[in-house]
Amino acid sequence: MQRTLYDQDHEDFRAIVREFITREVAPQQQHWEQRHLIDRAVWTAAGKQGLLGLAAPEEYGGAGQHDFRFRAVMMEEFARVGAASLQSGFAVQDDIVLPYLLDLGTEEQKRRWVPGMCTGETVGAIAMTEPGAGSDLQGIRTTAVRDGDDWIIDGTKTFITNGIHADLVIVAARTDPAAGAKGISLFVVERDAPGFTRGRKLEKVGLHAQDTAELFFDAVRVPAGNLLGSEGEGFVHLMERLPRERMSIAVFAQCVAEAALDWTLDYAADRQAFGQAIGDFQHSRFLLAELVTHTEVTRAYIDKAITELIAGTLTAVDAAKAKWWATELQTRVTDRCLQLHGGYGYMLEYPIARAFIDARIQTIYGGTTEIMKEIIGRDLARRKADR
Repeated sequence: MQRTLYDQDHEDFRAIVREFITREVAPQQQHWEQRHLIDRAVWTAAGKQGLLGLAAPEEYGGAGQHDFRFRAVMMEEFARVGAASLQSGFAVQDDIVLPYLLDLGTEEQKRRWVPGMCTGETVGAIAMTEPGAGSDLQGIRTTAVRDGDDWIIDGTKTFITNGIHADLVIVAARTDPAAGAKGISLFVVERDAPGFTRGRKLEKVGLHAQDTAELFFDAVRVPAGNLLGSEGEGFVHLMERLPRERMSIAVFAQCVAEAALDWTLDYAADRQAFGQAIGDFQHSRFLLAELVTHTEVTRAYIDKAITELIAGTLTAVDAAKAKWWATELQTRVTDRCLQLHGGYGYMLEYPIARAFIDARIQTIYGGTTEIMKEIIGRDLARRKADR
């Protein structure tokens, strides 16, 4: 079916992204994967190319472009070359941290932090997950206690994307232990804050080049001016912005599924077995037909969700549907496509191998598939009660 999501501006932007990837990303990917860390230089290179801070107003150095389709174009191009680790870092920067600062930050905070995020000189992260609290954000134990004009933060965060490179981290902390969800606030902790340290760079199943880390806060003193949003409203702030994060994950899942199919269709047409292309066997044809159909049908939903996100009408429930379905599809497609590659699919020199291992986290972070289904199920129960 013909896609109508993009116009010429998006295709012109695609050419810029593709040129950037050819020059700055593709030659370095194997080095980053082996080193288990992406070079900081690619962040500033992306900033110079205008690929970061797309939604930031021009007065802060951004493009003033709130059209999420431009981010979707970037995801498609990163998926095409298997650059999931870099996409993950950029997604945290532009789809999570930046919207928090733009939506909740004071004018002083925006002027202090946003320009550096647009140039790539400042890398952002968000610290919600703790060793004992993942999807259950109300269970966090990190605390922030008021002390005069400052707040003192104590606690531990884990699984933090961009944790090693991060120059500023949005930290969810409990400011009123007796207030439940209403006792959580958000703070911005900067790199050089005394008592803020990074633990080990975590070894993961996939996304090997992504700098996921543990973060420690030992009596970290931050000024009251680093409170982001309203005191006690941190949980609400997080819930309001999770749909965009989940859509970012869902869109990239869709992009990877499509890229994996493209690689596999080419491989199945070229690879010979028993005197014919493996794509000519009935089993292969039927499997590829199934995968292509599932992927194209999902694309229709994802594109519709993108338009609703841009319009501001995407609900948290519909974002949850997109996230769980697209990420589960991604894992299924990459698994089946790797199988069609045979032994070569198990070799990391083939992009399908890295796509396979990188895909596994997608059904977990941003809210697990089970949490997504719980969100949808609760909405069904509410709708039934309202009838």
